[in-house]
Amino acid sequence: MIRVSILYPNSEGATFDKAYYLNSHMPMVRKTLGPTLLKDEIWSGVNAPGLPPAAYLFLLHMYFESVEAFGAGFQEHGGTFMADIPNYTNVAPVLEVEQAV
Repeated sequence: MIRVSILYPNSEGATFDKAYYLNSHMPMVRKTLGPTLLKDEIWSGVNAPGLPPAAYLFLLHMYFESVEAFGAGFQEHGGTFMADIPNYTNVAPVLEVEQAV
């Protein structure tokens, strides 16, 4: 199993429409990827007292059976997902593929 994280860095002037992301973008991603997407988790950065501001506004963690399963889904539909980004944020996301050690 692998995890694909899509991270939205926090910076001055960054905007993020949480409602659109949760109610439009992510349902579209889930429906499009279907059973290839085993599960996902959406987290938001939290500003904690005494610490620097959160490094990320939102973090999406998606789980796939393999790198190949992820690659097939994103090769086919990644353009659609990327085209929707300006509808909810002005931030360029960072994508990282991870595996447990």
